[in-house]
Amino acid sequence: MAVTLVGYCRCSTDSQDLTAQRERLRELGVAEDRIYLDHGLTGTNRARPGLDQAVAALREGDTLVVPKLDRLARSVPDARAIGDDLARRGIRLSLGGQVYDPTDPMGKMFFNILATFAEFEVDLLRMRTREGMAVARAKGRLKGRKPKLSTKQCAELRRMHSTGDYTITDLAELFRISRPTVYRTINRDRSATEKEKVS
Repeated sequence: MAVTLVGYCRCSTDSQDLTAQRERLRELGVAEDRIYLDHGLTGTNRARPGLDQAVAALREGDTLVVPKLDRLARSVPDARAIGDDLARRGIRLSLGGQVYDPTDPMGKMFFNILATFAEFEVDLLRMRTREGMAVARAKGRLKGRKPKLSTKQCAELRRMHSTGDYTITDLAELFRISRPTVYRTINRDRSATEKEKVS
């Protein structure tokens, strides 16, 4: 039976690009139609549709290929849970071309070290973000995030949604934003309308 390679890549924000990760997966032998991705989702968020689809596409004897372990998980418990689940199903895990073997003591140790470093990096990033926000707030520079859409874009998105011709996914792709951002934009419009009716 031929071994199927299934690829997975992820980026944490909508502004990041997955091109480099996808190219790396192709270099590792993964076909384009076998690459699953999550855009705008952090590794600590276990609800990742792309990862769920990739895992569902795997069969015993197949290999899940990820560019780096931190694309798969950003905590030690999550990385172990995913690795153990794949091992139980007879699926191999390739980290940037290096196949992880849970039955090999050295391989298991190496995997745990990588998971620890991935968790350390995300913890360090959180700490730096909190420190940076505290400094900016003290200097009066923290004014909130810049809106992803302009006022005109928000109005056009709501108009298109009101026609019923576009799904949330369609709007997210057209405006290059995440689905949650589409929902927030629509809900803001509803909230504003309800306030006007009350007043």
